[in-house]
Formats: sequence, C-alpha cells, structure tokens
Amino acid sequence: MSDHVAQSQPVLSMPSSVPSTLMPSSVTSKRHPCSSASVTYISRRKLVEVVDGLLGVMTPSSTHIKPSVHSFSDGPSDELCPYKAWLATCPSALASFDRIIASAQGKKIALFLDYDGTLSPIVNDPEKAFMSPEMRAAVKNVAKFFPTAIVSGRSRDKVFEFVQLKELCYAGSHGMDIMLSSADSESKTEDDKETKLFQPASEFLPMIIEAYDSLVEATRSITGANVENNKFCVSVHYRNVDKQDWNSVAQLVDDVLKSFPHLKLTTGRKVLEVRPVIDWDKGKAVEFLLQSLRLDDPESVLPIYIGDDRTDEDAFKVLRERNCGCGILVSQLPKQTQAFYSLRAPSEVMEFLDSLVRWKEQQQPAHVQE
Repeated sequence: MSDHVAQSQPVLSMPSSVPSTLMPSSVTSKRHPCSSASVTYISRRKLVEVVDGLLGVMTPSSTHIKPSVHSFSDGPSDELCPYKAWLATCPSALASFDRIIASAQGKKIALFLDYDGTLSPIVNDPEKAFMSPEMRAAVKNVAKFFPTAIVSGRSRDKVFEFVQLKELCYAGSHGMDIMLSSADSESKTEDDKETKLFQPASEFLPMIIEAYDSLVEATRSITGANVENNKFCVSVHYRNVDKQDWNSVAQLVDDVLKSFPHLKLTTGRKVLEVRPVIDWDKGKAVEFLLQSLRLDDPESVLPIYIGDDRTDEDAFKVLRERNCGCGILVSQLPKQTQAFYSLRAPSEVMEFLDSLVRWKEQQQPAHVQE
C-alpha cells in the first residue's frame, strides 16, 4: 500500500445518511480559492475559544489563538484529583471488562484506536514512536474478529508505516484523510474491494504546505523544536524544548498563523496542532466510518474508542452523546474526560485487546476455531 491508494482511485463520497450537520459550511480563502464543486468549510463564529491549556481570544479577522504565559500544563495534579478517586468516575476498562462485554451482548463491536500513547509509547522523537511486535500482533488478532480503524493525528501514510496492517481502516490527520478497506465492509463485491479515500480538507493542501514551511523557518532558532507535516495538519512538537522556551514556541506559531486566517490552533501532549478551520475532527471521523461501513445502528453495534490525547475527546463525546458505545482514555493521571473507562498505558491497551480476542474465541463454535 504505497500511499496506499493510487492517485487515480476515487475519492469516497459522503454517504447520503450523513446528517447535514457533519458537513463543513462555507468559507473562501482569498489566497487559496476553493472550487465551487469542492467540499466547503465552516465560517468562524466563535469569538472566544479555550483549547485545554491555550487561552486566547478569536476576533472576526483571526482564527489563531494568542498564547498566555500559562499556556502549557499536563493536567490536574495528584493532590487536586487523586487517581483512585478518579477511578470511581472513570474505572479501569480491564476491571470493568465483564460490564463492557455485557453491554456488547447481541451486538457487533467496532473498534477505533488512536496511535501515539495508545498503541505506542510517547517518545521524545516522534519519528521513533514504534509499536512493539506484540502490540502489532494484538491489533492484527483483534481485527480478525472486529472491524478496526486507526484514528490518528499523524498523516495516514505515516501511521500506516508504523502499523503495517492492511486489514484496518486508517483515518489520518485527525480524521481529515480516511482510507476505507473492504476488509471491514459487509459488502464483498469486486467494486467494493477497491480502496477508497475521503478527504474533506483537500482544498487546504497548498495552504498547509505553505504553513509548514513557514513554521519550520520560524522555529529554526528554538533548540529541540520539531515541526511535522501530517499532510492535512502541521504538528509543532515542543517536548524536547527547554521549558523556559515553551511560550516562545507558542508565540512564534501564533505569529505565523496571523498570515493564515483559515488555519486554527489546538493542543495535544506537548504539541501544537495547526489545522484547517473546518467542522471536522476525530468524532466526525468515527461517525463517518460507522456510517460508511454500515455500522451505525446503535441497536446492533457497540463502538469502542481508545485514545490518550485531547483530540480523542471529540470521539469520546460522540460516543457519549450517541448513548451507545464507550470511550476508553489511556492515562496514568486523573483527567477531565468524556470517556467512560480508562487504561493506564499501552501495555494495558494490549491486555484489553487480547481480552477481547479471548472472549470472542470463546463465543465461536468449536468447528470455527479449528
């Protein structure tokens, strides 16, 4: 799967069942005009936006976020929110495994997995965030029984290089670059076996490339800063930057975004994410995947989403609002979350995946297992 999809392959159209609220609404960039036939984009309506750690005011002429001197934090301290007390509201998915399985009785499980911090450990060099062979085997095994998708902030190509499993769906760039595989589809016709793409932010590609080049140049003087092009978004990593320079990084990013009013800034785990201003995120990507794979019936499907970052909260929120499915947050610290359950580390994620496989194997008739 090099670029896993040939350039000539079709771009997946939005299913007719997708509510109009999922479709981005219109805004036109003077620097990068959008064609009238393309997907349109959301207008900037919010005057104030708070992005979990970055506080800023959004004026009608600007969508970037002005960093404050208290821009970065890793969440509540143990003194304010003890982990054990937090588990009362966000219990371990391993300890609650029987409860989760009970809610899946008579239903098909659909599995959605973040990558960094979920399937692989968080590392100083994002290019070395490799998953272990044991984790790859666990994901491969679980995908034999359940439709499985990777939903990552990484580019789709990059996350595929890390995972290297063709039997999965991949949603890169926070869901702005989705690859559907017929391995997860109920339909098995020859036409459906063709891999398809859905890229709601394709018109922003020239702008993203320009912003990436500008951010690389702007942060060149900051030791440890790393700018990553994730195709439909740009990630500015400051994990290896001296803490006294963190706000300098934020200020430089903010200054660059003044030239790109149709890009917005969000935050992750010691990373600043620059994305197009469209009404699309990991939650929308999960809804799209469920509908595209004919898995959106809450009476017959239980979606499970496992992730560790702030961007995964959009997916947790969707599952909570659907009142069907469960989000599982990967964290060793208590955090405010829309997830129902928690796991402490990728090692527990692997244990949870293995438990799903063992449970499913026990449900299979003996002649099917042989």
